[in-house]
Amino acid sequence: MINFCRMNDFLRIWGFALLFFAGTGLAIAQQDAQFTQYMFNGMFYNPAFAGKDGGYRFSALHRAQWAGYTTASGQGGAPVTQLLTAQGRLNNKNIGFGLTIVNDQIGPSNNLEINLQGSYHKKIRRSTLSIGGYVGSFSSTLDYGELIVVNPEPNLPGSGKENQMAIDFGVGALLDRGSYYVGLSSKHLNQPTFDFGDASYANQLKNHSYLLFGYRVRPIGQLRIEPSLLIKTVSLNNFSYDVSVMATHQNKINAGLAFRGEESLSLILGYSLLKDNSLKFGYAFDFVVSGLEAKSPTSHEFMLRYVLPDVTQQIERVIQRTPRFRF
Repeated sequence: MINFCRMNDFLRIWGFALLFFAGTGLAIAQQDAQFTQYMFNGMFYNPAFAGKDGGYRFSALHRAQWAGYTTASGQGGAPVTQLLTAQGRLNNKNIGFGLTIVNDQIGPSNNLEINLQGSYHKKIRRSTLSIGGYVGSFSSTLDYGELIVVNPEPNLPGSGKENQMAIDFGVGALLDRGSYYVGLSSKHLNQPTFDFGDASYANQLKNHSYLLFGYRVRPIGQLRIEPSLLIKTVSLNNFSYDVSVMATHQNKINAGLAFRGEESLSLILGYSLLKDNSLKFGYAFDFVVSGLEAKSPTSHEFMLRYVLPDVTQQIERVIQRTPRFRF
């Protein structure tokens, strides 16, 4: 059986995370794409984020992982990923909606994920509870010409491409208390299987679950500091995590540090380009500190986010005054 899963490091999590995730068994590599700027792309992990902040919001992200990586045969193969998101909200009904598109190229395989998301946001005292779900398609393409197999099988094609598409869906929930937020989500609930025309090469898209926690602090003036933690698990069999601390000044300049468990250290920078801070540019640099024998040491991530300004028109009521005659 050929495994086209993404390489990832495994980490056992204890403490409060075990209240949400628990299980033992054989390790399964993470198949979803990974992003260093996860704190700005909640919709990718949890559909409950769709429309949460109101307005119309758009983002585009490009990630070049392990830049310059080549296989033993001299071919490329490093993961390259693009993420596009769009979201909005019907404020009078507290309903959010969104679209996410993920294009993930990993060596001989290419995965295209297109999801439509919907969410409902309910105010509960000083908190907001959001519940969301998504349905979409997951398309996987395998290029046999770029496939390197240690022990080739007679039925394995030496060239050409095979493509398969399957329905995909997931759910999520998010509680935002203002000073902190916590979200729990699960993707690929139906766990579709891609056999590429031969059942002996079956590769199943496993269920992925995420726990996201963030805390907001305003120590002074317009400076905001936000530490966050993202815990990831595949079929409740293995765990990995990302942790970061971001600082934002006047909602215009942000910088932070991040660590991906047993893999990399990251520097994250961001800047708002327009007068109303509606257009934001972000960049993340990863330096790999583990597993360098199978990876290149650096990764780069570029991101653009745009918030459509509120153009609601206010209609003034004109008072017509007429002379008053007395007889």
